[in-house]
Amino acid sequence: MSRKEMILKLLTVIVGTVIAAFGLDIAIYAGFGSATLAILWQGMAKTIRITIGQASLIIAAAMVVFCWFYDRKQIHIGTILYQVIYSFCIDLFAPFLHYSSSKLANFLIMICGLVIFSFGSALYSLADFGKGPYEALTFAFVHKNQWPIQNVRIILDVMCVLLGWILGGTVGICTIATIMLSGALLQKFVKILKPAIDTIVLGKAIH
Repeated sequence: MSRKEMILKLLTVIVGTVIAAFGLDIAIYAGFGSATLAILWQGMAKTIRITIGQASLIIAAAMVVFCWFYDRKQIHIGTILYQVIYSFCIDLFAPFLHYSSSKLANFLIMICGLVIFSFGSALYSLADFGKGPYEALTFAFVHKNQWPIQNVRIILDVMCVLLGWILGGTVGICTIATIMLSGALLQKFVKILKPAIDTIVLGKAIH
């Protein structure tokens, strides 16, 4: 890998991670409950009395360990870089988010947040420099079994929600919207962005 390609990959991972964190914050703080993985963070934090940030790191570490043995091609330096930046940005953006008194407006904002989150997730995943722990887990199952991204993501989201809810996490409309939309949006954005990423970042010619 050339120095230029490495720099472009790092920048793509960083930009995608920041966008994904911003989108997730928008969705979570719109007031319709938490996104799927965030429910698991909340549940674990309440159960063993730690912060949500600490819970997210523990869960991320567990996913990385699993992927390392199941499909280690999904793990790279970008996986670690993602988690550090993501956790930082989740806390960074939250204080600056303000919403209206209209539930309809806030609902539309929540949907926009999920779209932004999926766009960012697809962007850093396509950099092929290691995905975030949750995306690494998703694509590990996809690549090993040739399953559709949408189906894998829905199954994983449902598992996170159920476990998080059992542990005390908050379930709401945002949860359902994430399960129904994130997988489909991620798959769509991967398809849309792949030609550009292959050409600009990975230096692959399009035939």
